[in-house]
Amino acid sequence: MELTPEELDKNQALAFHYSKILELLGEDPNREGLLKTPERMAKSMQFLTKGYTQDPAKILASALFKEDYRQMVIVKDIDFYSLCEHHLIPFFGKAHIAYIPNGTITGLSKIPRVVDVFARRLQVQERMTTQIKDCIQKTLNPLGVMVVLEAQHLCMQMRGVEKQHSITTTSDFTGVFNQAKTREEFINLIKS
Repeated sequence: MELTPEELDKNQALAFHYSKILELLGEDPNREGLLKTPERMAKSMQFLTKGYTQDPAKILASALFKEDYRQMVIVKDIDFYSLCEHHLIPFFGKAHIAYIPNGTITGLSKIPRVVDVFARRLQVQERMTTQIKDCIQKTLNPLGVMVVLEAQHLCMQMRGVEKQHSITTTSDFTGVFNQAKTREEFINLIKS
């Protein structure tokens, strides 16, 4: 990954602090196995939070097409990886997204890209669900949007309550998805 001068400055500052963190944990950052760890951690964190530098609405708007299609468009089983803002520990899972166009569609690959932008920020699953929904609603102005996220949270599995097989599901919707029948159709389609 090629870093810009600004990213290099951030990388150096982050690496310095990660070195200090290693010391505070009782490690020797000059030990052979840890020599490059602060720099690797810095690059990793910049990658894992790159969503702050991306505009999801621009991504959706980069591939808008006029189309008189008014049925459900679903992109399901979108893998995502994020960091819990409370512990900086990963949570990951699948996103299922539907919208019903109102004269405009977007390129199908843009939906997973929007998920990635919001996932690559320090997050809570509930807010991420709503952010994805709001972005699609505001950018495409469809008849309705529904977002369901299913995730495993390592902050619940590795520490704290230590429940290894728990899955958290969140959902949010607008427009025609306020009708139970439309929501049920979406749920049935993502289960199949």
